[in-house]
Amino acid sequence: MPETTTPATELASQYIARVTGDLETNLKEQERIGAEIASLQEQLASLQNDHAVLVNMRQVLGIPTASVEPAAESQTTVPAPRRKKAGAAPAGKQKARKSTAAPAKKPAKKPSAKAASSAKAVQPTLVELLRHHLAEQKEPRSAAEISTALGQAHPDRDIAAKVVRVTLEGLVAKSQAERSKQGRSVFYAAPAPEPAAAPEAEVQPEAADR
Repeated sequence: MPETTTPATELASQYIARVTGDLETNLKEQERIGAEIASLQEQLASLQNDHAVLVNMRQVLGIPTASVEPAAESQTTVPAPRRKKAGAAPAGKQKARKSTAAPAKKPAKKPSAKAASSAKAVQPTLVELLRHHLAEQKEPRSAAEISTALGQAHPDRDIAAKVVRVTLEGLVAKSQAERSKQGRSVFYAAPAPEPAAAPEAEVQPEAADR
């Protein structure tokens, strides 16, 4: 009887190890996907702010709403007279439509660039906030410290510690941040500047003189 019980206990321990491992990977995937959803929601919110700014700029400048679609109207209405009549009258109508549609496109380009830049300045992304914060710090900081500092600096935004940690790991993967460990704690810092190539330039003239 003891010989038959020992394999059963070994199988049970193996199943327990697998289940615990699967649970850990599942939780990590949930955190990663939750962070991606949060970042996408922030991007959607910034795009919605850009849209609202553009609509306000259009109303202030007095741009009519139908001026954005002159090209689509000309493409749909032009083929009909060509099939029925081959005279010069449809060409005159086409020229008149093009001449009226051309000035309506020019004023719409200027407010779009200004509105987009102002919206980005008002609502920076979490990645931009993390880069700026790491660049200002002289020592590595943990994800909890960084999330607390950003929450105090931007109380109007809901900055979660899990989202900050996952975003920092993404910056580390892109070599846009550095990660270090002290015991069980993980700290993040701005990437070290690349070494200059000045010594190589100094050696080449000496070799040429010889």
